[in-house]
Amino acid sequence: MDNDIKKLLHSESEQLIKLQNIVKKTIDDENLIIENLLNPPKDILTNGQEISDKVARFGGSWSFIISFFIILISWIIYNSLASKANTFDPYPFILMNLVLSCIAALQAPIIMMSQNRQEEKDRKRSENDYLINLKAELEIRSLNQKIDLLLQDQIKMLFESQAKQIEILKKIENNIANNSK
Repeated sequence: MDNDIKKLLHSESEQLIKLQNIVKKTIDDENLIIENLLNPPKDILTNGQEISDKVARFGGSWSFIISFFIILISWIIYNSLASKANTFDPYPFILMNLVLSCIAALQAPIIMMSQNRQEEKDRKRSENDYLINLKAELEIRSLNQKIDLLLQDQIKMLFESQAKQIEILKKIENNIANNSK
């Protein structure tokens, strides 16, 4: 009788150990994903890519707009108020227009290069998000299957346990009946 009770307790503890192992594995997998998301691989940039990123960052900032505006106003004021001998770009400001055109012509493709790289980063990030979602879906399916299997085992074990308990109760009843005679 003691042996049957020990078997029941042992099978229940085995089920708990299986459940604990499943939970530990799931947590470890989740920690791996989180670690990969928090520490993505570093991009190796060429000098040109670094320069294009810096130019795009500065060209799209208020610092650039304000400093450029100050330079243009200073240029116009100096060439308007200075004597004819000291001006380097008189009134129609042809040199200033040429400089502005050159800056725009150079700045636009550099910013486009930086935006293309950012678009590539965004595409990779989207692919990673998709893969993470797919992995999560597969993990959920796997966990559902494991839970179903565990529930089936547990129901089977409960039936067996119940049958053994009934046998034990019958043995106890027989012992009581035999002892009372």
